[in-house]
Amino acid sequence: MDLEFFKKLRILDGGMGQELLERGMEINSSLWSANAILNKKYHQLVIDIHSDFVKAGAEVIVTNTFTCRKKRLKQNNIEDKFEELNKKAGELAAEVKKKYPNILVAAGLPPQNLTYEADDRDEAEIIKDFNDQAKILNKYIDFFYFDVLSSIKEIKSAILAVKEFKKPYLIGAHISEGTALPSGEKISDIKHIIDDKLLGVVLACVSPENFELNINELISLKLPFGFKLNGFKTTKIKEGYTSAFLKQKSNPNQFLGKREDLTPEKIAKIAKKFKKAGATILGGCCETGPSHIFAISKIK
Repeated sequence: MDLEFFKKLRILDGGMGQELLERGMEINSSLWSANAILNKKYHQLVIDIHSDFVKAGAEVIVTNTFTCRKKRLKQNNIEDKFEELNKKAGELAAEVKKKYPNILVAAGLPPQNLTYEADDRDEAEIIKDFNDQAKILNKYIDFFYFDVLSSIKEIKSAILAVKEFKKPYLIGAHISEGTALPSGEKISDIKHIIDDKLLGVVLACVSPENFELNINELISLKLPFGFKLNGFKTTKIKEGYTSAFLKQKSNPNQFLGKREDLTPEKIAKIAKKFKKAGATILGGCCETGPSHIFAISKIK
């Protein structure tokens, strides 16, 4: 893959998990999007959503593996299905690429512990978890996407975990609010840990407002940068995202809130503004569907 791919304006896909729920996938405890891999009746739906993002203008799709991590599977007593689920998610994405050979497939490597919270475990344990998931996905993908990571330690661990595969990676760092990762570190701290396989840096699953607060930090990296914007009202709640999910077993927008103002037209207007500021990687995350990606693609 061309390491300068994201130096030109590129369109990423939108959010898979919330789109699955929007199209009728049932809630299954905290499995969220992994339920569509676990349950065969949803496999075609995953393919359809990947395909709809491509038809909307996405040049990159991300494997549906955000909750196929060991931690989330263990919570649901199906850790023994770790390899099976990640393999199937890779196969479904690869099937879409057969139909649309010009797209790229990114391996979605999520936080290996909790969502929107820094992983305080030993670095070696984090590296192993990332590596175990990457090893399964490697054969199906063009590059690795570190999806919604909350600390420099996690990003560094992910980089070390995929080194053996000799493929590029895109960093997706998360900021819940303000100008610091959940770990308290700055986006600019990323410059101390990167290597020559880095494709760029995006802020992942963030509000447009939080992205704007951090544009100067992203620019300071002197790397391709951009976003996967979400439509939640917040990603920071007192009890923690995972605790809320396990307790309520409901659609995440029931406890994170869903913004009604971020229409496709509004998202496109925001994306155009950030494009003028230098962003070249434009996409969506939770609560952004194909209609949002279509609107964003029109500004290319």
